[in-house]
Amino acid sequence: MTKQIQDKLRLIPQVDRLLLQPELIGYREKFPDLTIRFAREAVDELRERILRDKHPKDYHKFAVGYVITKVEGFLAPRFKRVINCTGIILHTGLGRAPLPQAAQANLREIIQGYSNLELNLETGNRGQRLTIVEDLLCQLTGAEASVMVNNNAAAVLLALNSIANRKEVIVSRGELVEIGGSFRIPEVMKKSGAKLVEAGATNKTKLADYADAVNPKTGAILKVHTSNYKVMGFTQEVGIAELVNLGREHGIPVVSDLGGGVLIDLRKWGLPYEPVASEYIEAGVDLVTFSGDKVLGGPQSGIIIGKKWAVDKCRKNHLMRALRCGKLTYAAMEPVLKQYLNPAELLENNPSLKMLASPPEVVKELADRFLDELIKRKPAGLKSAELRESHAQAGSGALPLEKLPSWAVFLKPEGSLNGFANKLRTGTPPVIGYIKDDELALDFKTVFPEQIAELVNAVIKTVGNR
Repeated sequence: MTKQIQDKLRLIPQVDRLLLQPELIGYREKFPDLTIRFAREAVDELRERILRDKHPKDYHKFAVGYVITKVEGFLAPRFKRVINCTGIILHTGLGRAPLPQAAQANLREIIQGYSNLELNLETGNRGQRLTIVEDLLCQLTGAEASVMVNNNAAAVLLALNSIANRKEVIVSRGELVEIGGSFRIPEVMKKSGAKLVEAGATNKTKLADYADAVNPKTGAILKVHTSNYKVMGFTQEVGIAELVNLGREHGIPVVSDLGGGVLIDLRKWGLPYEPVASEYIEAGVDLVTFSGDKVLGGPQSGIIIGKKWAVDKCRKNHLMRALRCGKLTYAAMEPVLKQYLNPAELLENNPSLKMLASPPEVVKELADRFLDELIKRKPAGLKSAELRESHAQAGSGALPLEKLPSWAVFLKPEGSLNGFANKLRTGTPPVIGYIKDDELALDFKTVFPEQIAELVNAVIKTVGNR
């Protein structure tokens, strides 16, 4: 180490002296541990830079700025509201279903203080959170009983563990799906204590395949809706009514995992058919599981509906304590389910369904508003901004083959396209679009009308800071 470097190292401010700098006093008083931590980091960073001969001129100014930047960055919210311009309505990475206004209002009401989560207000005795939305789910689906857990994987786990623990469960090979985050039906079944028995082939499974797999160790037949992919071509699957008849013949319960929760026939709004929960209850399925935060449009949750004897087993299962929902989930879900009691106004009140069913001309009108406002502001950092047709998606495994007609504004900035996208994504609020060829696309299928001005400002600010 040269004498010149040694001399520079001696100029590094000591941590104690750094903490006495006027700019850091307020931080030290409010967040003493954080400030000390980052002051030490600042000193270490200076030392490393000096050794690499890439140090700043003003050591104190650098160190103070380093501490302030780090403390404020640490305190900045990590969980943020974003503007979704991906065109993916039920985007898993962006929180899936946006909640209706009624659910938002009820959440604000509940979080203000205490609630009767487990208190029966009529009797004054202990209540049961598991019954808060049970009547609603039973009314909407025709089920004898219901229960809600924290997601659909939990619902499948609980259902199988409750009625088929240490028993065999028959599943078609073509239905061994992988859900988000690399979680697979076989692994979920294994954790439930059930033993997977595969029936049929990947593309064709017949009733006889299920029947041949039945034996004294069989605990259930599981039907899994392949909501995130489709097997095309030379295919065959067994209908739910046939499986229920087979189950009754052998005294074996039937469980059906629908994936996304559909409570009303989507064909009503010109969308492709997706299995409706009530149809499976009517067919006689013992337990039906589905997500509450997909097509249904509620908060993250898993819903189990079905025969009372089977749901009661789920309620009494000790896993229920680990998988049950908290008060905020119930606060959000109750208003969402109540909207389904009024089908005439459902589409207007449920954002997920409204986006799925919104016609292209409505989306185009929204995109036009954005583009007109953007052009009026004459952003200097944009080479071009063009409105063109695009295709949106349902997302989260719903309607996997369906491309929803949409409109997007394609932006071509001056300079780096990736840099432009990154700055939009890390701005306030974050704007999430997608890169196609050499442009950034902002799809308006997933943009709310009230976000237009905010979105324009975000783009203007980003191109102005290039």
